[in-house]
Amino acid sequence: MNGKNDIKSVCVYCASSTQIDNCYFEAARQLGRLLADKQIRIINGAGSIGLMRAVSDAALEAGGQVTGVIPSFMVEQGWHHEGLSELHVTDSMHERKQRMADLSEGIIALPGGCGTMEELLEAITWKQLGIYLHPIVILNVNGFFDPLIEMLHRAVDQHFMRPQHLAIWRTASTPEEAVELLLGTPEWDKNIRKLAAI
Repeated sequence: MNGKNDIKSVCVYCASSTQIDNCYFEAARQLGRLLADKQIRIINGAGSIGLMRAVSDAALEAGGQVTGVIPSFMVEQGWHHEGLSELHVTDSMHERKQRMADLSEGIIALPGGCGTMEELLEAITWKQLGIYLHPIVILNVNGFFDPLIEMLHRAVDQHFMRPQHLAIWRTASTPEEAVELLLGTPEWDKNIRKLAAI
C-alpha cells in the first residue's frame, strides 16, 4: 500500500450555511470529487443545503457513495438530502454523532459553525482518550481554522494538554492535501490515553 491507509469511509464535518464565500463551496465540491475518485464513502450529516449538500452532490455526480446520518426531528423539518446513497435516521443528536464516528475510518473537517466545531472538538477529545483511533484532518480553507488551531496550541503551551496531543489532528490547506493526510496518517495508539491526565 506504499504506507497508505486502506480507508473505505470518511466522516466529513461541514457547514449547512448557504451565505458563505464561494471558496468554501469550491473546496467542498473538490473534496467530494476526490473522495469519490478514490472510492471512499462519505459519511455526513445528510443536510440538504450548504457545504454538506455541495460535498454530497459532487461525490454522487462523480460516482461516489454518500451515507447521511440525521436525527428524526430534522427529517420531520425536511432538512435532509433525499438523493443520498443511504440514510440513517437517529433518535438524537448524540446518537447521530456516535453513528457517524462508528461508520467512519477517518474524519475531515471543513469550515463550519458551532455544530462543526463541536463535532471536531469532540472527535479530538475521543482520540485523546483512545476512543476514536482514526485520522482527523482539519481542512483549513482560507485560514478559517487558524484561531481554533492557535487556541489548541495555547492549551498545550499552558499545560492543559500535552505536546504529544498536537499529533491528534493534521492540518491541510487544500482538499488534495487533506485526502493525502487522511490516507497517510497512521492509526492512533490507544495507550496514549494514559497521557490524557496532565
